[in-house]
Amino acid sequence: MSLETISTNRGHGGTQGVYRHDSAETGTPMTFSVFVPDHEPGTKLPVLWYLSGLTCTHANVTEKGEFRAACAQHGVIFVAPDTSPRGDDVPDDESYDFGKGAGFYVDATRDPWAQHFRMRSYIEAELPALVAQHFAVDTARQGITGHSMGGHGALTIALRNPDRFRSVSAFSPIVSPLNCPWGDKALTGYLGDDRVGWRAYDACALIEDGARVPALLVDQGTADGFLNEQLRTPLLVAACEKAGQPATIRMQEGYDHSYYFISTFMPEHVAWHAERLRA
Repeated sequence: MSLETISTNRGHGGTQGVYRHDSAETGTPMTFSVFVPDHEPGTKLPVLWYLSGLTCTHANVTEKGEFRAACAQHGVIFVAPDTSPRGDDVPDDESYDFGKGAGFYVDATRDPWAQHFRMRSYIEAELPALVAQHFAVDTARQGITGHSMGGHGALTIALRNPDRFRSVSAFSPIVSPLNCPWGDKALTGYLGDDRVGWRAYDACALIEDGARVPALLVDQGTADGFLNEQLRTPLLVAACEKAGQPATIRMQEGYDHSYYFISTFMPEHVAWHAERLRA
């Protein structure tokens, strides 16, 4: 699988790159970023996947996430994909919460979305294989995190693949698309009206249905304007408590939904993952 380098920059004792490739899953070019800490030749490093939220690309966390110093300190590769397929031939919607920039990390089954919107398979299979081919990744040591829609993606992907991910965390995740307007709109549009099939894309439902991860870390700001209607953090608290799923879910006083919040707690998340990704 070939890879085009768009840019590379030195920073914080590592190399920040942005790359593009032709995706078989989405049928489009896909862009992603990778930070690789300096390391001895032949050394394989653990990897932390970061999934972004609505309207975002790889660039948001790459430019504002403030993860590089922590990743260099702990020797962790950081990979940030896009949130949806892009291109003139890709269908879109005029609203910000559906279509381009709003792939919701699902494999769409409804037309016209089914041809290109295959972000679940892209994140779970195609991109990891590409990254493992081109970068010094130890595939036995993987963690995943994300923000908002990407937090939803991180939680559900980890719960569906517990043998792959040693660690999972999230910032302000959509914890139950079955129970919020964003999720209802996206899953209806991409998957149709069969809500039973939606459960594979709902962290609370997956936990209720028996999925488990070793532990999870969630940070949520109390001043987040999306908290009560869209993110529904108390539903995750209740699901974890009922199921006995180990979880640290922290309500951070006064923080909102922005990258000011994410960047504040990003070093703690990187360190938390690094502890669980040690050889």
